[in-house]
Amino acid sequence: MSSQVYEKFTPLHNAKLVLGYLTSMVDAQEDNLPYWLVLPHKKPAEAAHCRVDDAELVGSWYEAIDAVRKMLKTEEGAAVQQSFYRHLMKSWGEHGLRFHEPYPWTHTNHSSFHEMGYILPALNRMLENDPGDGEAESRAAGLVRGMRSLVIERKVRTFWSGDYEEQEPLYEFPNDVYLKDGGFELSRHTGRGEQAIRNAIVLHSLVRRYEIAGDEAALDLATGIANHLLGPSRYFNYKMEFFGHVHSAGWVASGLVRLGRVTGKERYITAGKGIYDYIRSLSSSFGWVPEYAQWHPPHEEHCETCCIKDMIECANELILAGYEEYWEDMTLFARNQLVENQLKVTSYVVTDNTRPDEAGITYREIDQRMIGGFTGGSLVNSMSLSKFRSIAGCCVGMAPVALEIIWNRAVEFQNGMVIVNMPVDKETEEAAVTMSYPDQGHMSITVKQPCDVAVRVYDWMGQNLSMKINGAVCTPEREGNLLVIRSIGAGDTVELEHPLETVAVKETVRGEEYKVSWRGCDVVDIAPRGEHLRLYQRDLRIPKVYPTQADVHFTGATNYGPTQQTQGSK
Repeated sequence: MSSQVYEKFTPLHNAKLVLGYLTSMVDAQEDNLPYWLVLPHKKPAEAAHCRVDDAELVGSWYEAIDAVRKMLKTEEGAAVQQSFYRHLMKSWGEHGLRFHEPYPWTHTNHSSFHEMGYILPALNRMLENDPGDGEAESRAAGLVRGMRSLVIERKVRTFWSGDYEEQEPLYEFPNDVYLKDGGFELSRHTGRGEQAIRNAIVLHSLVRRYEIAGDEAALDLATGIANHLLGPSRYFNYKMEFFGHVHSAGWVASGLVRLGRVTGKERYITAGKGIYDYIRSLSSSFGWVPEYAQWHPPHEEHCETCCIKDMIECANELILAGYEEYWEDMTLFARNQLVENQLKVTSYVVTDNTRPDEAGITYREIDQRMIGGFTGGSLVNSMSLSKFRSIAGCCVGMAPVALEIIWNRAVEFQNGMVIVNMPVDKETEEAAVTMSYPDQGHMSITVKQPCDVAVRVYDWMGQNLSMKINGAVCTPEREGNLLVIRSIGAGDTVELEHPLETVAVKETVRGEEYKVSWRGCDVVDIAPRGEHLRLYQRDLRIPKVYPTQADVHFTGATNYGPTQQTQGSK
């Protein structure tokens, strides 16, 4: 093999980087409370606390750190993960809802149903890790029942032609916030609108809760929320198109597919697939996903990494529901825009390590602590560091979940067969897989025990595929999109090879035309090139171009008071 020319897809490296962010962008004085708000454009740069740190972030960062620690099989970060656990177990109130501590930087203390969509997955993960965790079980059960007690249950449809009993549960929340002192006060709201979809992101974790604990209340609540969303809410049209927040809609889509798989009701799967396909129609082939649908003109949209996670998670659910064509999206989205949206260079950041931290604000080594974070709004060809949420705590919580899904599914062992679903370097108990993408179209699988071997093939591999066993050409069986070789002995090596060339394709994304250079499943360049932080600089023969401190100017608001902090609360 020749020396490496292009950057490889290395999810363990991405996991290592984000673990560094998760363990350093925290406040040791507040038991490692996360910092959501990171401001790289300021001179000096800073990270600041806001309400969302102790709301959704302690849940999503618990999931994130658990995901990457499992990928890396490391004890690093265990103490910080335990801090997130302690934060999660505080601040619970009536109706089983989680609120937050009364920090100096918080305002009206309330619980948001959207935020409970981040808290319940963390509780589910705790119980997956330790089924005997009584406190996590109590909180999860209490949260489900508390939310169930607060919904409006629509039982009768009163119309001009008569009264008709509803045949299935229909549940909706009266508001999107519940005040710690005051409950539902309908004069208060988050102001984000779209309550039906934003309140419904808990759907996926409700179904998971039912799977883990057999919790019928969770399944009932999930069913009622889904029925309302797909019916009286009128949020989606007949083609499952919508107006608004893509992160919420994509997350709900994965919940609908999972609900359909668990209940055997195909209509939920069909609806989730329709939502996914609509979002996909607004996205690029390599995973740039807009933050909103039909809210801004396309050229004003940015890509929030949370949305990429939703697409990967929903694609995985659809694959599990039998739609194997979504393997391609999972592969292309993960190894391109997902990892490009991770911050890896901070030489342009102005850091002042002599400036002491203040209450709720930290300046220390922000340039180093930022590395590994994920952007809340990338352009197609660059990460604009002057944009508010250029680095976003919410995305740091979501991206590792997508990385873990990809890592777990890339190479699997089922019924005596090693299945390589995606080209990736990975070693399991059963086999060691190496790949040469995007330099060459080559994969190698060395098995550690007698087994069958299957390799998933894609259209971008072309027709001239060759397989070998220990260097000798062989003829595999074709089973759908899998090439299968039977009865491989321990220590034997199976190889897949095919020609690989750079292909430039014109694609319209965000209302603009780009020339996208592909090598198989990897984008190696995009033109025109962007600023500030140029993406897809993957040709190692070409010196990379990074912004200097003078290149980064912020043109938005500089006072991050209550209004700006509210933006941080997803």
